[in-house]
Amino acid sequence: MAHRLFEGKEHASAYRKYRISLSEELVNCILTFLHEKATYELLYLGWTLCVSDSGSVILPTWLMVPINISVSLCALCDQAPDCLFPNVTVNHSMSLNCPAEELPLEDGCADLVTAVSAAHWFDRPRFLQEAHRVLKPRGCLALLNYSMDMELHYGDCSGRLIEVCREFYDALRPYRSPVLGSNSSTLYEEMYDSLPYPEKEWLNGITVRRFMPLSSYMGWIESFSSYQALLKEDPEAAGSLSKHIQDRLLEVMGVSSPDTVVEVAVRYLCVLACKPSGGD
Repeated sequence: MAHRLFEGKEHASAYRKYRISLSEELVNCILTFLHEKATYELLYLGWTLCVSDSGSVILPTWLMVPINISVSLCALCDQAPDCLFPNVTVNHSMSLNCPAEELPLEDGCADLVTAVSAAHWFDRPRFLQEAHRVLKPRGCLALLNYSMDMELHYGDCSGRLIEVCREFYDALRPYRSPVLGSNSSTLYEEMYDSLPYPEKEWLNGITVRRFMPLSSYMGWIESFSSYQALLKEDPEAAGSLSKHIQDRLLEVMGVSSPDTVVEVAVRYLCVLACKPSGGD
C-alpha cells in the first residue's frame, strides 16, 4: 500500500505552493520518448504535469487525469486552473482519490502513466503491475524524482551557500522516512531493473536550474517529508532550524531580504519504459 503523506491541509498547501513544475527539458525527455512510440493521452499519478508545446516535438491534443491518494491534494487539484498549454486538457471532474496500486480504471486505457516525486512512496511491485495493466500496448511509463541535495548559487558566494544547504539537509536526515532508505535514487534503479520491457531508458544526473526567491527555496524544503516529521515532533526546533539556516544564507549573500532571488540547481532522474505491443 502507498504511504499516506500530505494529509494535513497545511502540508498539502505548502506542497502546492512551493513544489516546482517540470522544466521544459524534462518534459521534452518524456515527449521525445512518447513521440517515438506514437502515444497520445495522459494518466498522471502524483501532481499536475504541465506539458509544453514548444521545441521540436509535435503534440496532439491530450487529456490529463490527475490521481492522488491524499484527499487534501485532490481538493487543491480540483481548485487549480487548467494547464496553461492549449493542447492539454486537465479533467478535474475525473480527478481520482485512490492508491496508485489500485486504480479504478479499465485495462489498457492509458497511453502514458507518469508519477513525479511520488513513486518512491508506492508499493512499487504492485504499482508496476497496475501500471502495466492500465497501459495500452505501446503505452509508456515515466517516473521522475529529484534529489534533496539542491544547490544554491548567488554571486561569488555559491560555495559557502552550498555548504550551509548541506548542513540543512544533514540536520533533516535523521527525520527521513526509513521507507526511502539513504538514497531514493536506489529505489528508482530497482524499479528500472525490475521492468521486463525491452524498450526502457534510465536517465540520471539531469540538472535543472531555477530562479526563485530565497523564501521559496526555504518553503520548498519545509514541504519535504523529513522537515514535516521534525515539525510534527518538535515545532519549536523545526522553526528554529529553518530560521537559523535562512539567517545564515542571508548573511553569506550579504543581503537582508528573503525575497532576494537565487539560482537553485536541482538534479533529476527519470525512468522511461514502453509496454510491448501485445503485452498482457
